[in-house]
Amino acid sequence: MSKNVPITVAHGDGIGPEIMDATLRILKDAGARLDIETIEIGEQVYKRGVNTGIEDASWDALRRTGILLKAPITTPRGGGVKSLNVTIRKMMSQYANVRPCVAYSPFIDTKFPGMDVVVIRENEEDLYAGIEHQQTADAFQSLKLMTRQGAERICRYAFEYARANGRKKVTCFVKDNIMKVTDGMFRAEFERIGEEYPEIEKDNIIIDIGCARMADTPEMFDVVVGPTLYMDIVSDIAAQITGSVGLCPSANIGEFCSMFEAIHGSAPDIAGKGIANPSGLLHGAIMMLVHIGQGDVAETVNNAWLKTIEQGIHTGDIYRDGVSRERVDTKGFCEAVLKNMGGTPETLKPVDFTSGGPKKVQLIQPAPIRAVKKELVGFDAYIDHANIKADGLAEKVKAALIDGMTLKVIASRGTAVWPEGTPETYTGDHWSCRFIAAGGGTITKEAMVKQLDALNQAGLDFIKIETLFDIDDNRAYSYAQGE
Repeated sequence: MSKNVPITVAHGDGIGPEIMDATLRILKDAGARLDIETIEIGEQVYKRGVNTGIEDASWDALRRTGILLKAPITTPRGGGVKSLNVTIRKMMSQYANVRPCVAYSPFIDTKFPGMDVVVIRENEEDLYAGIEHQQTADAFQSLKLMTRQGAERICRYAFEYARANGRKKVTCFVKDNIMKVTDGMFRAEFERIGEEYPEIEKDNIIIDIGCARMADTPEMFDVVVGPTLYMDIVSDIAAQITGSVGLCPSANIGEFCSMFEAIHGSAPDIAGKGIANPSGLLHGAIMMLVHIGQGDVAETVNNAWLKTIEQGIHTGDIYRDGVSRERVDTKGFCEAVLKNMGGTPETLKPVDFTSGGPKKVQLIQPAPIRAVKKELVGFDAYIDHANIKADGLAEKVKAALIDGMTLKVIASRGTAVWPEGTPETYTGDHWSCRFIAAGGGTITKEAMVKQLDALNQAGLDFIKIETLFDIDDNRAYSYAQGE
């Protein structure tokens, strides 16, 4: 028998301790070969004044074991406090989030009894980077920051997952009809990498119609992949239409540390009542067992759970008159799974993790960042100025132009309002002024600094700049709407 594997366990907040106790009891009874080190993270750590929700000693534990089984935690809302879930994923570079969404019909109510979709979510970038600023009295900013390496890693992981697990199709969800630079890059990487997997069908879809089709015809999907925010939404849709968000697990995979959890939150409204369903966290633990090479134990636990579900022994969140036989609390559900240990379901398909089941996916590092030809062709200066029209602002800016520089366009919230615009366009106090060389071509950073100084001397409050580049002779920035 293989030796024990060290793991780190966090019992979490709200219903976390209840469902973690049930999960660990089931794992122990099934013979999981684990050495458990417990850490405290979340609400109580926040209350001790640690804004990250995790102390230094806990980081050390994660580095030692490389595995975290985590119950849901409570993150204070607002006040600049960061999500601990996002912090752990990013600090430990857990770039691949894997969320299997499976229907268990007819025992759990669903309109899609054959649904079996795996949502793979980029975990570190996009809007979840949480780079936000208030720039004026009226304008707030959240940066959508994406990298080519990040896109390459997650797209390759999706195809590797499909190959390792016998999946036939991978679909990319993006909004590249609007965000042509960021989402356009993501789709291009998906298509480039997909060529290396000729046996797997490739498809891409715009996120809005993709969500509609996931909610209506999920059978058209097998493995889906995309940027963080989109896939967070898609995974909740997919999980809910299988029958319950409370059943679905989440694995956060990285080279140095991987984290396994339920996708649901800490549910403080039912904490302490002993009625929570431990299934989401238990399925997270099953994914962990496969990841650490204990597929035999994962198979035992999963089949015992399936048998319990088809026996109609259900917690209140999935209990249904005419289908469920017995409504149980957290402890009662745990006891039922323990009684079924070693058994297999009769109606639901038993899992086989030791021969034909899920496989640990190989992590392939992205290609090195290549050298490019980058030419500075202009810059956008964002200006805070209330109670002024676009024409009036243009006159002030033009009066401050230095030799060799010209004002090409003024935009408000991404829409061009000068030199051409429409009177109906709303403008507030947040303006983007695009400066380029008077005769076209490149500019110098010295000229850019000199122009910014001239704006400052003219009393124009610039709050941010964005440099404009041509990269490998291609425009590497977007036009304003209407430009």
